[in-house]
Amino acid sequence: MDYNKLAEMLFPHIDKTPADYETIYPPRQLPEGAKVTRLGPSPTGFIHLGNLYGAFVDERLARQSDGIFYLRIEDTDDKRYVEGAVETIITSLDFFGIDFDEGVTLEGAKGDYGPYYQSERGEIYQCYVKDLMKQGLAYPCFLTADEIQAIRDGQEANKQTPGIYGEYAVSRNLTMEEIEANLAAGKPYVVRLMSGGNPDPEKARIISVEDGIRGTLTMPENFQDVVILKATGIPTYHFAHAVDDYLMRTTHVVRGEEWLASLPIHVELFEKLNFKMPIYCHTAVL
Repeated sequence: MDYNKLAEMLFPHIDKTPADYETIYPPRQLPEGAKVTRLGPSPTGFIHLGNLYGAFVDERLARQSDGIFYLRIEDTDDKRYVEGAVETIITSLDFFGIDFDEGVTLEGAKGDYGPYYQSERGEIYQCYVKDLMKQGLAYPCFLTADEIQAIRDGQEANKQTPGIYGEYAVSRNLTMEEIEANLAAGKPYVVRLMSGGNPDPEKARIISVEDGIRGTLTMPENFQDVVILKATGIPTYHFAHAVDDYLMRTTHVVRGEEWLASLPIHVELFEKLNFKMPIYCHTAVL
């Protein structure tokens, strides 16, 4: 497979490279030990206690270390968007005295690492998807919803882990001619990460992550070919947060322990993207 040709065919409009974005978003000039934290709520309604709890921790980590605390709106899921939610989030945080150094405000954005709305960063994400594809680390998947459901039904019947991986990642093996034919027929596709993980638990690599609260965490590597770009060209949360946290030079990510199950996916994304991973701080669920 000529992955360079494939990447140019799917993303002809993307002319920037990751090197360009390294220049646009350089490392921050901050004191040694300064922490860069963020709050990344979705505009789906009122702010909840988990957001508020995390915001207090984020704000204190940044303030006590002469760092930066910023507000990023993670609005890639337009189906869940609630009119006026961003304003509600900002005013609610202001009510509790939580102030941001950068990010979205009622008057517009402030800071040099924006846009701070994920919906305005589409070409950035597609640049990194294109780069992964050039390296043979991502591929277009033309499986329909019905085909994916049939795969999952079979996996559940055989007591296998559900998902698209290994023999079930059939679009991995498409030829250039087959891909071109699918595109010519107008078939929608998503872009999946080509995971290097092993689905056999006895052969899977064990990864270690230093959690800022829990210490050393060990777990099997990811083996799922997760979707990183939807058929609409919008990234999934997993991919968008990895790109944004790196480019915005986030050092610490405070989030609930419900995200621990996704940690292997995030580790592999940072590895494949060749990004330094922030320190994750998994809190107890309120």
